[in-house]
Amino acid sequence: MRKAKEGEFRSKVYEDRPAYADYPSAQKFMAIEGIIARRLREHPHAICSYSGGADSDILIDLIERVRKIHRLPTVDYCFFNTGLEMMATKRHVKETAEKYGVQIQEHRPAKNIVLATREYGVPFVSKIMSSAMETVQSKNLPFSIKTEYDEAEDKEAKRQELRERYPGAEQGINFLCCCNSAGEPRPNIQLVINSSPYMWDFMNETPPDFKISARCCDYCKKQVAHKVQKDYEMIITGERRDEGGMRSVPRSGDANKTMCFAETANGQYRLRPLYYVSNADKQWYKETYGIRYSDAYEVYGFTRTGCCGCSISSKAVEDLEKLQPFEPNVVKAAWNIFGASYTYRQKYNEYKNKRMAEAKYAGQISWEEMLGE
Repeated sequence: MRKAKEGEFRSKVYEDRPAYADYPSAQKFMAIEGIIARRLREHPHAICSYSGGADSDILIDLIERVRKIHRLPTVDYCFFNTGLEMMATKRHVKETAEKYGVQIQEHRPAKNIVLATREYGVPFVSKIMSSAMETVQSKNLPFSIKTEYDEAEDKEAKRQELRERYPGAEQGINFLCCCNSAGEPRPNIQLVINSSPYMWDFMNETPPDFKISARCCDYCKKQVAHKVQKDYEMIITGERRDEGGMRSVPRSGDANKTMCFAETANGQYRLRPLYYVSNADKQWYKETYGIRYSDAYEVYGFTRTGCCGCSISSKAVEDLEKLQPFEPNVVKAAWNIFGASYTYRQKYNEYKNKRMAEAKYAGQISWEEMLGE
């Protein structure tokens, strides 16, 4: 592992990673194969989530190769259909099942993405921001509480007063005021509004006129996954640290500080074999083992898929433009569901770029900061 430069901060997540995380691709995948073999021997009653995306393609190929080499029991596979999926993805799920001679069982939520977003709202920027904004909107929190907090000399007392004034709104208060529940300033973490530059200014000046929420993920994936996976001994997923966001955050119950294997509170085990696999590692594996991704990648030109059209993705509109010539009905459906969030994000991006340009002109930030470097 590369040593930290003088003055360079390394998080505990980075420092605790295992040696194989820095191996060349060939040796890294050999180590991963050993991990999969070991965990499948220990916990043979396993289920693996398959999304039809690139990470899932690498994962299923790894599992099936390891399973056959070591003559291990079969693994069950599941695909969660949110109600808004590309035809390319659905085709690829069937093709993959045929390729490996396995069943990939499709599961649909009781409340699909159309119903969930209509009732609760649509995501905006991130799951964290969407969840916090749902609290802000449902509890009628004014954006001005941040000004109150910023101007207060005793921030702990102000935080307590806000708690009493707006009961049950903890997450929203912390989010808007950029603090924790003790009233301590926390301006530079993902849990606060200004983790996105000038977001408080933008929303204060141009409040959203649509409901924001991340509950569509809960209803369309998490709840159905829990129901399907609850009786299995081990759950296998293709999460990778390089994807960032919540996928790069440590999980409680981490069994061996490798971030790829953990025991949950209910006694199940979670295996994330690809956690330390980089994009370069993926490309090596694809070329070495002749993996073909779905048409979403190979024909449409996507770099990742995830939930089709999800407005959390900064590339959602760009990807829909790529999809338009091939699957116009899906594009129309995505705009009908997430369109308000797409438009609001475009306005935010224009506002942010204008403010950053003004700050650069005034000498307040460097070009590197302006470009996010």
